[in-house]
Amino acid sequence: MYNNPYMYPNQYPYYVNTPRYNYDIQPRYWTFPNESRFYSYHSFNGDRSILLKDYGTKPFVININEATKQNNTYRTAIWTGTHLQTTLISIDVGDDIGLEMHPDVDQFLRIEQGQGIVQMGKSKNNLNFKRNVYDDSAIFIPAGTWHNLINTGNSPLKLYSIYAPPNHPFGTVHFSKADAMAAEKGHGNGNTDVFGKTPDEWIQHTEYLVNEGLEDVKRGINATHILQEFILMGVLVGKGYSPERAYETVEEWERTGESKLLQKSKNM
Repeated sequence: MYNNPYMYPNQYPYYVNTPRYNYDIQPRYWTFPNESRFYSYHSFNGDRSILLKDYGTKPFVININEATKQNNTYRTAIWTGTHLQTTLISIDVGDDIGLEMHPDVDQFLRIEQGQGIVQMGKSKNNLNFKRNVYDDSAIFIPAGTWHNLINTGNSPLKLYSIYAPPNHPFGTVHFSKADAMAAEKGHGNGNTDVFGKTPDEWIQHTEYLVNEGLEDVKRGINATHILQEFILMGVLVGKGYSPERAYETVEEWERTGESKLLQKSKNM
């Protein structure tokens, strides 16, 4: 099979203007496939510099306090694994996360800067649990619980969130609350929405793999090999890989002999 990972449309990286709160944000470019192509940036505060991007699923250590304070986006995923995810969140003055509920996800919030009010309850019309929260507050939200967090201070409310299991796609960056709402537009309008995409959006997202598979059919590659490869690629996309990165990864398994079964089926 042949690989041309640079031709997929609408690919990262790109320049984006984001709000600044005494930090200097510089876009960072990555060259695929050796490094992640998801948006990321350096955020500077004095002598400290943290590159904000999704580091999952690799082993990772970070000063979460500094990263949270330096983040200026509404939501940025910093680590997405198989069973949990950590995102950095910044809520503007007078704004809130918005009333929401995660049926199958437990959530942990930790305030690193600012103050607010958290509300929780079993129904959206009965948020009978209310607490003032501030720097160092830890908030535990059981799955199936309606909740909201409101910024009542005079500066952005900075916090991080841990979801178990992950609640957003690998590499998620929502620069504003409006971006986050647009990404979740499938909820409430009758459309099924899975990790931020409707079924048709997922089909469009994986069109690259479909086209590559059709090319293999034209080349006469046997069906067993094609199915093995493209099912594997689909699994990797489900784990947060871009279609191109999934393609390159599986092709590398075949080329290097890391997968003996792929080499065997190709020669059938």
